[in-house]
Amino acid sequence: MRLQLDTSPAVLVVDLDGTLLRSDMLYESFWSAFARDWRSPVLSAAALSKGRASLKRHLATVSAVDTSTLPYDSKVIAVIEAWRKSGGYTALVTASDQAFAEMVADHLGIFDEVHGSNGKLNLKGERKGRFLEERFGPKGFAYIGDSAADLPVWKRAAKAITVNAPAALRREAERACDTVEHLATEAASVKPYIKALRPHQWLKNVLVFLPMLAAHKSDGSTFLSALFAFICFSLVASSVYVLNDLLDLADDRAHPRKRNRPFASGSIPIAHGTWMAAGLTSLGIVLAAVIGWSFLLVMAGYYLLTTAYSLHLKRRIVIDICVLAGLYTTRIVAGGVATSTPLSVWLLAFSVFFFLSLAAVKRQAELVDSAERGSLESSGRGYHVDDLPIISMIAIGAGYVSVLVMMLYVNSPDVMDLYAQPEALWGVCAVVLYWITRTVMVSHRGHMHDDPVVYAAKDRISQLCLVIILAFVLWGALA
Repeated sequence: MRLQLDTSPAVLVVDLDGTLLRSDMLYESFWSAFARDWRSPVLSAAALSKGRASLKRHLATVSAVDTSTLPYDSKVIAVIEAWRKSGGYTALVTASDQAFAEMVADHLGIFDEVHGSNGKLNLKGERKGRFLEERFGPKGFAYIGDSAADLPVWKRAAKAITVNAPAALRREAERACDTVEHLATEAASVKPYIKALRPHQWLKNVLVFLPMLAAHKSDGSTFLSALFAFICFSLVASSVYVLNDLLDLADDRAHPRKRNRPFASGSIPIAHGTWMAAGLTSLGIVLAAVIGWSFLLVMAGYYLLTTAYSLHLKRRIVIDICVLAGLYTTRIVAGGVATSTPLSVWLLAFSVFFFLSLAAVKRQAELVDSAERGSLESSGRGYHVDDLPIISMIAIGAGYVSVLVMMLYVNSPDVMDLYAQPEALWGVCAVVLYWITRTVMVSHRGHMHDDPVVYAAKDRISQLCLVIILAFVLWGALA
């Protein structure tokens, strides 16, 4: 049945991806499916061989996107509600699969009819324009969209409404339609992209300098090699953070703080995140190859392990914290390889137990947070709130063992060759013992940041502990 404007209220047709939604359902469903099954990209490629509509139907079937937590554009919703309030008729017409379109419409309750791709027909561009003209008549509707793919629709519309369109697209829309309105719902900014890289997490990569410092190697070429290793780790680590955020979209949106992350909140299009992850990884691989093939192998192992962690291992109890401890230690190994510095058994033993303690503190903080929110388990993890006492014991036990390793190191012959006053290192042991105990207590009381390393970087007492540790080390080395 065709609606005529002379007998029916004016029709507002709304696009979904990038317009009503600050995201794209194709990418949303792809990453949701990937998070559920690591084989999904291969299965998606097989579905794509039958066309984009087939891919969308496949992803709609195998993904688990919660449309109630998606990042909708409140200003676009306000426009739709105002249109309906004035007696207008609204329709959601999207290239996303019909199943997703219906779920969105059911959740918002602001549309009179819904149309999407059906597994065979991809309702986009020229096809969408012809469909709407047949459905509502020539110039029988206003259309609100956001991309160049909407130009064939705007040519057939009585009114074109653009959402956050760049200047070039706005000009094309004005040429395509006589009546045009431009809607800006958010300001373009580079800040979300920087935030997505998590530069504050690069602090962890300082560990690549530890082997040269522990061996008292301070020449310029060694430092330069360590600096390149730091940059490489920062690039690859950021690519992993982006990948992890894309895989964790559902869990992040259910979290009171993590839902404000750039991809979860829609500040950055998920499509951009996909290319960011690939680009950062590529740059990291090139730099790693320049540093050396041995270093490249270490970086490849790090990337594979972090990817496995993001896809599956983070949901496996105990294994997850062991992997986290291993990833920290890998930075130290990479620093040794990059600077051609033999790794001390003492250093490796200390790092394994110390970072196992920090990984357990991270899980402890998540469980305390879950308990405060009334949740019985940590979102996206395999732990329950009842596991909190055990996780706390692992945190403090592993931390104390790391201090014991350091104490044994202080009494080893290796120290005599490196330090003029090795007894000064006992002060380091005392400070680390205090810091670990206090950190576990802070986490137990619910005051810990999601990541203990980031917390330590901002915490004044932790900063003071670091200064005291450095003072003891310098005293021992220079006395």
